[in-house]
Amino acid sequence: MNATKQIFDLAGAALLLVVTSPVLVLAFLAVRASSPGPAIFSQTRVGRDGLLFRCHKLRTMYVGTPSLPSHEAPANSVTSVGKVLRKFKLDELPQFWNVLKGEMSLVGPRPCLPTQTDLIECRRRLGVLAALPGITGLAQIRGIDMSNPELLAKTDAAYLRTASFWLDLRILFGTLYRS
Repeated sequence: MNATKQIFDLAGAALLLVVTSPVLVLAFLAVRASSPGPAIFSQTRVGRDGLLFRCHKLRTMYVGTPSLPSHEAPANSVTSVGKVLRKFKLDELPQFWNVLKGEMSLVGPRPCLPTQTDLIECRRRLGVLAALPGITGLAQIRGIDMSNPELLAKTDAAYLRTASFWLDLRILFGTLYRS
């Protein structure tokens, strides 16, 4: 990772964590009040070079829901508060901590589950696993989800070929305004 991106990630994540902390606290309380279980959900994901890490999110599903990609999870497994958190991408706020720990970037390929072997293989073949995963990415602003592994991996690879500070800013703003 180049120094500019690393500094931007650390400074941006620290600032965003402070700025969004009141929203994070309210969301945390809403999750706890709406359904039993912890407010923070940590899930094993595939990171840089295929190494596994714990990705943190606000819990949007009922405790006991199988660990599946979002597009495969039963619709009734999402809580009412979880629907709102997902709509406004607020469930992703705890990932600023992953960025501060150096496990993620603000922008990059979204980290997948270790069970998503087709996507992992496509990403490995295209060199995408060499990058830190991101909270958001080019595929997200283009509306491409993990249900199409080949297209997702190709979009991730296209991002890596053209990555720049300005593209990252456009993706971040595109993520905010897409919500």
